[in-house]
Amino acid sequence: MTTSKRLADKKIQKFQKNIFKRGAVPESSIKKGNAYPVGPIVLGFFIFVVIGSALLQIIRTASGGGP
Repeated sequence: MTTSKRLADKKIQKFQKNIFKRGAVPESSIKKGNAYPVGPIVLGFFIFVVIGSALLQIIRTASGGGP
């Protein structure tokens, strides 16, 4: 079976059109990664631990416990 000349030319034109579009991808279709490298739960837990330990240290120092 052979393909017709018209069908072959149509496929070649479609392929050539794709070659010229290479690299010209609109910004909206490019997938971007998350803004945070860690999840929001892990980040929240880390902030909770840091702020909580700082508050406990301030309370301990203020009550006269010393270092």
